[in-house]
Amino acid sequence: MDARSHDVAVDLLAWYDTHARKLPWRSPPGGRAPDPYRVWLSEVMLQQTTVAAVKAYFAEFTRRWPTVHDLANAPEGEVMAAWAGLGYYARARNLLACALQVSARGGAFPETEDGLRALPGLGAYTAAAVAAIAFGQRAVVVDANVERVVSRLFAIEDPLPGSRPSIRRHADTITPDERAGDFAQAMMDLGATICTTRNPRCLLCPLSTVCVARQTGEPERFPVKAAKKARPQRQGRAFWIEREGAVWLVRRPGKGMLGGMRALPDDGWSARQDGSGKAPLEGAWEPAGVVSHGFTHFGLDLHVATYRGNETVSPGADGGEWWRLDALADAGLPTLFAKAVRLALATTGVDA
Repeated sequence: MDARSHDVAVDLLAWYDTHARKLPWRSPPGGRAPDPYRVWLSEVMLQQTTVAAVKAYFAEFTRRWPTVHDLANAPEGEVMAAWAGLGYYARARNLLACALQVSARGGAFPETEDGLRALPGLGAYTAAAVAAIAFGQRAVVVDANVERVVSRLFAIEDPLPGSRPSIRRHADTITPDERAGDFAQAMMDLGATICTTRNPRCLLCPLSTVCVARQTGEPERFPVKAAKKARPQRQGRAFWIEREGAVWLVRRPGKGMLGGMRALPDDGWSARQDGSGKAPLEGAWEPAGVVSHGFTHFGLDLHVATYRGNETVSPGADGGEWWRLDALADAGLPTLFAKAVRLALATTGVDA
């Protein structure tokens, strides 16, 4: 017997009823549907991010903006600052755009996948997850955990990412008409706690008897992954300009890397090219060191230079502002520039 001839949902939902993770955006198994706003917010936050990292951000967002109307009325700068550290900052901009649209609808999210897909920032996965979890719609929800579980259940030999259409078709065959939201979350929990990337706990798995990958004796081999392409390593510079207990921060353009976030001035590095190396003003720049940071498609070595001369830049130019050193924690800097700031402060003996 294997997953093709077995009602996977029955066994998995029985396991979930006992072993479901308790998460702040969830309702208990079999309970009433959770607030769509909280489901949507958590799913957007969880993209490319771990549950452990998201919990504190989710708590803070829902404390400050408990409804979609509250979020829609929030200043963009405050939302971007609250998002700092979660990465993939286009998500935060889409979050606001989506909140504005839903608020204009009276605060009601669409209940169907197609309706949800029409909202800013909701791709196939997020729309399916919200439709299933918040509205009980039958939807095929496939995230990285589900990809791993399905790849192993059916021992799919084609490598990722090319195997994704096949994974989705197989996931469709085991998705039930009832309790689709619980089933989606059960698949996620199984992948996160039992069917893990390394050392899967097959003896505890409710689907072990029908898992084809386990029958091969090599469950960790799945999902098969294509050879990784080498990521380019870019070089850039960031500039610390200090005056009278404050540092010059700029607002990055709304589109592009770390769009809309406060940051140190830099030399225009990007995913496609190294920075120019050119400083924003003439003077005696001193090297403070290098911070390395990984983005999805490239790595970056950011060389930090400090300047504490008499020349100044004019507040207001290029969207910049003087920011007091003792309030830098409130600037909402993205992780890359937070690391650069700590490096620059270390040269002065000041704690970040």
